[in-house]
Amino acid sequence: MRKALEECLASLGDVSIAVSGGIDSLTLAVIATRLLGPARVEIMHAISAAVPREATERVEMLARSEGFDLTIIDAGEFSDPDYLRNPVNRCFFCKGNLYGAIAARSSRQVLSGTNLDDLGEYRPGLEAAKNFAVHHPFVEAGIGKQGVRQLARDAGLGALSEISASPCLSSRIETSIAIQPEMLAAVHRIETFLTETLKPQTVRCRVRRSGVAIELDREALARARGMTDVGRDLRGMLPGAYKNCPVTFEPYRNGSAFVGVRP
Repeated sequence: MRKALEECLASLGDVSIAVSGGIDSLTLAVIATRLLGPARVEIMHAISAAVPREATERVEMLARSEGFDLTIIDAGEFSDPDYLRNPVNRCFFCKGNLYGAIAARSSRQVLSGTNLDDLGEYRPGLEAAKNFAVHHPFVEAGIGKQGVRQLARDAGLGALSEISASPCLSSRIETSIAIQPEMLAAVHRIETFLTETLKPQTVRCRVRRSGVAIELDREALARARGMTDVGRDLRGMLPGAYKNCPVTFEPYRNGSAFVGVRP
């Protein structure tokens, strides 16, 4: 597994890696930098209202310890009306802006942390990646999510190896509800509060036309339903228009904010 990945990376020349702050792209960044050296590996991290500060902090922490050649950019998706209107293929516009911003700053081969398991999900961002000839080394080396986590452990990334998957905050907003920075900030406040209060394995704050749904793993869901007045507390964290909306607790469902026909 490691050998196949290293052979793939060695064949690509100088590279620029899009690093979100999740375990996949972080692991790729660490392995590539150690293998090729920082002179041949650029790390590009995009910040926006959709990226939790903790993700940026992870990237910056590893940049210090691993000697990344790190550039922090604004990919500009919040200036893209196609992204802001939040169609079912919103990720196509997000990744198009990201890879376009990287291509404008670098002539190197662009890489992503996409792994083999991602190919089994609806990922419109992969179509945008094709438009910019982005390579996915984990896919090319036949490595799925568990393989990535094992590579991270082997690389000595410790607790980072076990961090839960957490897509961008815009993924919490139901299709066709416009993306607004103040709502994303509220979603992050709520998820942070629930993480500290319930210690869940998984938490998602979904914003829907019918109200706000808190999705949790089974054990955390049982704890949440035993809490009094938690719905009122969460409504207090929402923007004004949502302060009186229903707040429900539901089992976690992957991708449940995507509603409608997928192109």
